[in-house]
Amino acid sequence: MTTPSKSPRILIVTPEVTYLPDDMGNLANYFTAKAGGLADVSAALISALFEQGADVHVALPDYRAIFGNNIGPLAPLLMQEMNTFQSSMPEERVHLAEDRAFYYLNSVYSNYGDENIKVSLAFQREVINNIVPHVRPDLIHCNDWMTGLIPAMARQLNIPCLFTIHNIHTVKSTLSYVEDRGIDAAYFWQNLYYEKMAYEYEGTRESNPVDFLVSGVFAAHFVNTVSPTFLMELVEGRHNFVEQPLRQELSNKWNAGCAAGILNAPDPSFNPAIDSNINFQYGPKDHLKGKRNNKLFIQRSLGLIQDERAPLFFWPSRLDVIQKGSQLLSEILYEVVSRYWDQNLEIVFVANGEFKRHFEDIVRHHNLYNRVAVCGFDERMARLAYGASDFVLMPSRFEPCGLPQMTGPIYGSLPVAHDTGGIHDTITHIDVDNNRGNGFLFNVFDSRGLRWAIEQAMLFYKLPPKIKEIQIKRIMNQSLASFNHAVTARRYIDLYEKMLQRPLINQ
Repeated sequence: MTTPSKSPRILIVTPEVTYLPDDMGNLANYFTAKAGGLADVSAALISALFEQGADVHVALPDYRAIFGNNIGPLAPLLMQEMNTFQSSMPEERVHLAEDRAFYYLNSVYSNYGDENIKVSLAFQREVINNIVPHVRPDLIHCNDWMTGLIPAMARQLNIPCLFTIHNIHTVKSTLSYVEDRGIDAAYFWQNLYYEKMAYEYEGTRESNPVDFLVSGVFAAHFVNTVSPTFLMELVEGRHNFVEQPLRQELSNKWNAGCAAGILNAPDPSFNPAIDSNINFQYGPKDHLKGKRNNKLFIQRSLGLIQDERAPLFFWPSRLDVIQKGSQLLSEILYEVVSRYWDQNLEIVFVANGEFKRHFEDIVRHHNLYNRVAVCGFDERMARLAYGASDFVLMPSRFEPCGLPQMTGPIYGSLPVAHDTGGIHDTITHIDVDNNRGNGFLFNVFDSRGLRWAIEQAMLFYKLPPKIKEIQIKRIMNQSLASFNHAVTARRYIDLYEKMLQRPLINQ
């Protein structure tokens, strides 16, 4: 272990990251592998720690094909340099786990569960066998089921370990298979969580599967979810799709004072003043002009009625019926458009998912092509829709954190959302008279609730322009100050210091 006189050494273990600080290594900016919000929060935390002078290290799988694509035409030369970089001097802070299991992947996760287990075990084997002994961390921060066995090893070695749940997905595998993949689980097997009670090693090894996600929760010294309210929803059993072992172990951690919720935040590039993807950049002071110009541009681009006064609603999330509530909008889509026909209400979808075709069928059946645009996901179009829209639709059944409801207000696009999880922690119903709130919330998860929230949004939209302008300017300023990576990183730093019981950065 490092000596007390030095800054504590933090090892962040993550299967994905959006970017790394340039000074962490010669090729750090090429190590980009993203599947979702985990990549963004990992990047933000690593950068914030590094900028403040913390002794932070990161362990990543060596996704050679993905990294090679990031390098571009100089790939052969720079990949040779990367191979040298991986085994270079101890002061390098990026540690790439090497295994052919992920050398040739073109995405972080596979569509095949067995393949994901192999990749996860190859990554964890290298972290356990090579990276942890090399880095000698004072604290390990693991993320999601792909790192779920590492907390058991950390507990055996008495290294404080934080386990962050970004997604409640898990996998299971037997000890014998884990050991066949090169992980000597025999010395920490008692710190893992099994499908059935495990009394002795030999009787457990072959036939009693290990739950990776629940093992991470069970063994870690501290656990966090990515929103405080979602944590309480899990602890209190409000979601019937969450399996009992996860709920029970989270409850145990909560009751022991070892669980917290820390919100993610949008990437800093989501800011209409600097976003090069939108047609007209703007800030809180000139949002009226910026919104108007972007709205007319997206209307022309998508074949919608060109009307700068038309209320524009934007759907930014995956089109599914399990989490995102697509079915609620489908039940009332024609009714909503018809009710505000004279105001030219418009809806833009920029999302993929199994429910996309259903919305296309509704548009075709009712001939709504100039009022409703259903687009597949495209990063630039999504950002343009934030910059053009007046409202963001988020009728999620549940939301572990959510980012669109934070991103929208930064662009002056107010959320119309179900009051759940991370939405509850970031959005309050607007109260113009008392100059507070930043969106429109409904409490009961059904189409009537969503219809009511849309009606509230439209009442706001019809307010005198000066009143609306003041409110949106306030909301944009407050959102820029509240929904950012600096705030998120500070909360993780406070948690690290609590676990270490000393400052992270020596003055």
